[in-house]
Amino acid sequence: MKRRQFITLLGGAAAAWPLVARAQKAALPIIGFVHGGAARAFPGRIAAFRAGLSEAGYVEGRNVLIEYHWLEGHFERLPAVMADLVRRRVHVIATPGSTPASLAAKRETREIPIVFGVSEDPVALGIVSSLSRPSGNATGINFFVGEIDAKRFGLMHELLPKATRFAVLINPADVTASAATSKALKEAARTLGLDVLFFDASTPAGIDATSAAFARERPDALFIAPEGFFASRAVQFVTLTARDRMPASFATREMVEAGLLMSYGVDFADSFRQVGSYVGRILKGEKPADLPVLQPTKFEFVINLQTARALGLDVPPTLLARADEVIE
Repeated sequence: MKRRQFITLLGGAAAAWPLVARAQKAALPIIGFVHGGAARAFPGRIAAFRAGLSEAGYVEGRNVLIEYHWLEGHFERLPAVMADLVRRRVHVIATPGSTPASLAAKRETREIPIVFGVSEDPVALGIVSSLSRPSGNATGINFFVGEIDAKRFGLMHELLPKATRFAVLINPADVTASAATSKALKEAARTLGLDVLFFDASTPAGIDATSAAFARERPDALFIAPEGFFASRAVQFVTLTARDRMPASFATREMVEAGLLMSYGVDFADSFRQVGSYVGRILKGEKPADLPVLQPTKFEFVINLQTARALGLDVPPTLLARADEVIE
């Protein structure tokens, strides 16, 4: 073969390699991953989701592709995001830890498998027909938000026995979760003889604005609703509550590790792993209708003792003994 012909052939092959690579990549199954928060806030949960996928033999970039859609509180984007995923017929839609995304996915498709993570009863939400036999195209994890909210509120009361007025921050853009938290906290406050004051925020500026409202109403402590957008604003919440010397709690340990006073909730990393595991099983051929809705078995109570000291709080030894982790 002449040198010029060889170079031409080599150049043509080199030009074709990216096309082949793209074709191979396009042939991989695609997971549409949708969450209401921000990616930078959840590296541990993303790793757990991938670990769950690996249980079924799927590794991102090798034999499966994951498209991440992080809404950062902009739930108005959900219809367009879901419509695009359905139009392109992704293989599975995963919505761990996001009730709005789970509902949007169910509204958009009855065919593409959905693996959800919701904090309310998925039967009452209309996502599945029953927990043991979902019977449709969706299955996933249910987090018991009402029971967990009431339990966290009770733990706050034990930790802050002199507090009588609790601010409760909810996100009106997450309608279902806000309604569930409001109902649970009103009932718990009535039982404990405490006052709850509800405040709304759905943007970073809205969270900042709550400080002025707290200055007017003078609550003794802050209960932050367990919501995906709020979960991604740890630094902002910790900064504001430290500045205002406001004892505060959230549902996840990440907030306490960042400096919030306490948390109580499910082990979300394990829940994301379970969602990933279900996604992998569905990619292998199992049907969502045959996979029962799971409920968490791991719960975490975490106290930041350094924050407690900064606030001048004495944590009862009995409460410290019950904590799963105490951050010194």
